Amino acid sequence: MDELEVLNRLCKELGESTDPAIRARAEQNLAELVDSPQCLRRCMLLLERGDLPYGPVVASNTLMKLLNSKTGILVDQKLELSRYILNLLGTRSSSLPPFIVSSLCQLFARITKQEWTYTDSSDRHVFHTPVSEMITTIDLNGGNQSMLALQLLSTLLTDFNSQAGMESVNKHRKGIALFRDSYIFEIFETSISLLSAISQKDVTTLQMPFVLAVLDLCLNTLLFDFIGSLSDETSEDNYTVQVPTIWRTAFTDGKLVDLIFGLYIKLPSVASEKVLHIGVQLASVRRTLFNGSERQTYLEHVVAGVKRVIENPEKLTEQACFFARRQKKPAFHEFCRMVSRLKTNFQLCELIKVPDYAAVMRLLAQFTVESLRSGPKIVQIAMTRQSVIHNAKKYLKFVPQNELRNLELLLSSFNVRGAQFMMDLSANSTYFLLTFWQRMVTSVPYVRSSEDNLLNLCCPEIMTAFVESRLQNVERVVRDGHDDPLDDQGATLQVMEHLAIICRCDYEKTAQLLASAFDENARVMEAGSEGDIRVVIAEGRLVWLVTLIGTAVFGKTAVSNNEEHDKLDGDLVARRAYIMDQSYAQITKSSPVYDKLNSELGVSDETDMLSIIVQKILTNLKYWATNEHILELSLSLLKDLSLGYTAVRKLFRLQEVQLLLSNHTAEHFVFLGQSVPYSTMKHRTIFYEALTRLLTIDLNDDEQLFEQFMQPLGATTRQLTAIMTTPNYSGTVSQEELKRVVVGLCRDLRGVAVACSTKNLFQILFDWLYPEVFNIMMRAVEEWSTSPEVMTPIFRLLAELCQNRQQRLKFEMSDRILVMPDVSRERAYAERYKNIGIIFNVLKCALIGAYVPFGVFRLYGDPCLQDSLNMFVKLFIKIPEEDFHSYTKIAQHYYNLLENVVQDNIAFVSNLQPEVFAAILRSVHTGVTSLDAVVITSACSALDSILNYLYKRFTRAPHPVAKVGMEPEGDSCLVAVKSQPQLMSDILTSMMTSLMFGEVKCQWSISRPLLGLILLQEEVFTNFKREVISQQPEDRHAVFEQAFLGLMDGVEMSLTVKNKDIFTQNLAKFRREIVEAVKGKDVSPSASNNEMC
Repeated sequence: MDELEVLNRLCKELGESTDPAIRARAEQNLAELVDSPQCLRRCMLLLERGDLPYGPVVASNTLMKLLNSKTGILVDQKLELSRYILNLLGTRSSSLPPFIVSSLCQLFARITKQEWTYTDSSDRHVFHTPVSEMITTIDLNGGNQSMLALQLLSTLLTDFNSQAGMESVNKHRKGIALFRDSYIFEIFETSISLLSAISQKDVTTLQMPFVLAVLDLCLNTLLFDFIGSLSDETSEDNYTVQVPTIWRTAFTDGKLVDLIFGLYIKLPSVASEKVLHIGVQLASVRRTLFNGSERQTYLEHVVAGVKRVIENPEKLTEQACFFARRQKKPAFHEFCRMVSRLKTNFQLCELIKVPDYAAVMRLLAQFTVESLRSGPKIVQIAMTRQSVIHNAKKYLKFVPQNELRNLELLLSSFNVRGAQFMMDLSANSTYFLLTFWQRMVTSVPYVRSSEDNLLNLCCPEIMTAFVESRLQNVERVVRDGHDDPLDDQGATLQVMEHLAIICRCDYEKTAQLLASAFDENARVMEAGSEGDIRVVIAEGRLVWLVTLIGTAVFGKTAVSNNEEHDKLDGDLVARRAYIMDQSYAQITKSSPVYDKLNSELGVSDETDMLSIIVQKILTNLKYWATNEHILELSLSLLKDLSLGYTAVRKLFRLQEVQLLLSNHTAEHFVFLGQSVPYSTMKHRTIFYEALTRLLTIDLNDDEQLFEQFMQPLGATTRQLTAIMTTPNYSGTVSQEELKRVVVGLCRDLRGVAVACSTKNLFQILFDWLYPEVFNIMMRAVEEWSTSPEVMTPIFRLLAELCQNRQQRLKFEMSDRILVMPDVSRERAYAERYKNIGIIFNVLKCALIGAYVPFGVFRLYGDPCLQDSLNMFVKLFIKIPEEDFHSYTKIAQHYYNLLENVVQDNIAFVSNLQPEVFAAILRSVHTGVTSLDAVVITSACSALDSILNYLYKRFTRAPHPVAKVGMEPEGDSCLVAVKSQPQLMSDILTSMMTSLMFGEVKCQWSISRPLLGLILLQEEVFTNFKREVISQQPEDRHAVFEQAFLGLMDGVEMSLTVKNKDIFTQNLAKFRREIVEAVKGKDVSPSASNNEMC
C-alpha cells in the first residue's frame, strides 16, 4: 500500500468510522503529521489527490496547525504553498464542497497575514501581489473568479482581526498597519462601487450569493481593527469604528449611509441582516472624523435611515420567524443594536436638532413597545399551529400575506424550544432599545435646548409595556415550564439598571401602575389556598413587582428633591416591606416616605428601617448561606450599609449588630465553615470588611476590644501554628481540610485589613499578625505552592498589607523593614498568571509605599530588594509576549511596577541581560500603543525614565562611578539598543503615526518620552518625516513641512523638564495642524509655535 493510500485510509477512518478505537488510532497517526519532516509534502499530496472530502480537510487542518506552531515553515515554502492554494482554488473551487473552499481560504489568509511585512531581496512585498490581483478580478457579473476573490478578501480581513498564528503582538500590529495603509481603503471603495452598481439593477436579475459576498466584504472592512487594539465586538459600550482620517471623504456627505439603507429597502430579506450590520458600523464611526457641521449632516442621514427601516419593518419580523429555526441573529437584532449606537456615538443635543427627531422618537417608542410585548406573545403563538395561523396578523402584523404559507410550513416543525429561542432573542435585542432610552434620559439634565425632547411621553409607554409583558409571561413560566428571565441574574440586573433611569420620567404613572398591579396580585395571594396555581402565578408576579419597585426607588438621584416622588417611593416601599420586610432605598429620617411607613408598619425613623434590613440580612446569612447568589447580595448590602457615614453609626448601636460582632463563627454562619466550596469562601472577605468597619466606629484604639473581636481568628491562628510547626504533621491531619482553614483565615484577615485604613488601626492589626500569621503563610507556600486556590488568597492578603492606603504604614521603622522580607520571599512559588499579577501589585505597593528605606538594604548587605527585583524579571519573562496583554489586570500591574522600577532602580535595569532589556522595550512598545489609559500612562512614564537614562549614558563620556550603597551601572542596556536599533525606531514610528493619523489617548503622557526618542534617533525621525510628507498629496507638502518645523521650534538638545514642556506645547499644535490638513482644511500660520493648545 503506497503512501497516498495510507493517508486516504486514515482520513476516511477519522471521518466515517463509528468505532472509537479506530478513530482514535487514525487521529493519533494523522496528528504525527505536524511533527514529521515530510508534513508539507504529504499535505500537498492530500490536497491534490486526496479522496474528497476527508483528504483535503485533514491536509488543510494539519497545515494550519503547522503554521501556528513555533517551528512553522520557511518563508519560501509559505510563498510556494500560497501560490499552490490559489491555483487549486482557481481550478477546482467549483467542484469542491463549500467547507473545503472555506478551509483553504482560511489557510491562504493565515499565510498572507503571517508574512505580510516580509520583503524579498528586491525589497518587494511578494505576498501583496495576490491581493492586488484579487481586487482587480472582481466584477459585477459575479462569476466564479469574482466570488472566489470576494471570499478570499473577506477571510483575509477577518483573519487580520485575530492574533492567531502570530508570534508577537508587535509583528501583528505592524502587519495591521501596513495592510490598513496599503489596501483596505481600496477594498472598501471596490465594495462600495459594487453595491452602488447593485442598487441600480433590477432586483430580479441579481445573483444573491454574489450580493451577499459583496456585503460581507464591505462589512468586514468596517469591522477591521484599524488601530491594532486586538479587541472584538463583545463589548457594546463606547464601541467606535476607528476609520483612518484619510477615509473621511467617503463618509462626510452621507451618501454612503443613504446607499446602505436604500439596499435594505431594495434587497430581499435574506440580505437584511448583513445590510443592517453595516448600518450598525456606519452609526459607530468615530465622532472625530467629522467637524461639527459634518457630524450633524451625517447624523441626519443615519436618523433618516433608521426612520426608513421602522416605516418598512416587514423584513425585521419576517427574518425573526425564519431565523429562529436556524439559531441565528436576525435583522431585528442588528436594528436594535443600531438604535443603541445612535445615543452611544451622538449627543442628545445633536439628535434634537435633526429635522426628523420628533417623528423618529414616536416611531422608536412604538417600535420598542411592540418589541417588548412580542416576546411573550411569540411563545403563546408557538403552542398550537392553528392559533398561529388564526392570529398571525394580530401577533405578527408585519408579516405580509404572501408569507403566511411559508410561516405555516415553518410552524409545522416549530416547537416550544424554537419559541423559547425567539423569546430569548427578543430579550437580548430589546436590551439595546432600553439602552438607547436610558442614555437619552440620562442626558436630559445636560441639554439646554428649549425644544421638547418627548421623553416624558415615550418613557411611560415603554415602562408600561415592559411591566405588563413580564407579568403576562409569568403565567407561561408557571403553566408551561418556560425559562424564567429572573433566573438570569446578570441579565436582569443589566435591564433593571436601565429601567431605574427610564421609569423616573413621569414617575406618577409608573408608580400607579406598579402599585395597582401589586395590590391586585397581593389580594390573589392572600385569598387563595396553598397549591392553587393562581396563587403561584400571583407570587411569581409579585417577585417581578418587588424587583421593579426596588428598581424604581433605586432610580431616585441624590440631587432630586421632590416630595411627591418621595411619597410615591414610600407607598411602594411600604408594599414591598409588607411582603419581604426589607428595602433597598437610602432615605433620610425627615423624608415624607416615613409618613406612609409609619402608618402601614409602625416604622417611624431610619433606625427602625435599618433594624428590619439587618434582620433580613442576618436571616439570609444564617439560613440561605448555601445559595451563593443570596449570600453575595446580602453581604454586598451589608458592606454598602457599613460604608454610609450616617447609617454605620446607627447600625453600630443596633442590638442585632452587637450580637453579630460577638458571634461570627462557623457555628452561627455556615459559610464561615470548611465545608463550603472555595468559590463561596471568597465572600468572607466582604463579611469581615463590613464587620471591622462597624467595630472601628467607636474603637478609639481600644486594643482589648479589638482582641475580643479577633478571638475566633486568633483561635484559628494558634491552631494552625501548633499543627504546622509539628514535624511530619501531614500524616495526622487532612491536607484538604488544612488548606481550607488557611484559605479561610487569609480571606478573613484581608477583609479586616481593608477596613483598617488608619495608622493606629493598622498598627494594632500588624502587631496582631506578626509573626504568627506570616509564618503560617510561609509554611503554606512551601507546602502548597502549586495550588492556586491557596496561593491566590495568600498573595491577595499580602497585596492588601502592602497598600499604603491613607499613609497607614507610617509606623515604627523596624516594623516597616519586617514587611518587605516577608513579602518578597513568596515570589519563587508563583506559577500562575493570576498570582504573578498579584505579585506585581504587591511589589509595586512595597516600592511606592514610602514606608521602606531601600538604601539600608544594600548598605547592610541585605539582598531582599535585589532578590525581589530579580524575581520580578523572572516572572515577566515567564509570561509569553503573545499572552501578556490578554490579561488586563496583569498588564496594568506590570506597567505600574515597571514605572517605579525604572524610576528608582535604573541601575538594576542597566545590568539586565541585553535580551531581557530588549523584551522590556518590546513590552513598553506594546504598552504605549494600548487602548487602556492606565497601561498607556505607566508605559509612557517608564519609557520616559529609560530614555532619560539612555540619553545621559550616550552623552556622558566617562563611565559612571558607583556611589556608596548603590548598585553599579552596567552597559547591557546600551548593548541591546545598539545591536537592535529597530527597538526604539519602531516605538518612534508607532507613536508619531498614532499622533498624526489616529485616535490618541493620554496625549500629554505620550509627549514626554517622544522627545527622547527623537533626540536619540534624529536620522530615523528625519527619514520618517520625509516618508510621511512624500505620501501626502502635493498640495499638502508645504503644510506638513511647516508643521514638522514647528514641532521642534524652541526645543533644545536636552531632556530637562522645561524643554519637555516646550515640546509638549509644540506637539499639541502640531497634531491639530496635521489633523486639519488631512481633513483638507487650510491651516493658517500662528504667530507663535509655543502657544498653549
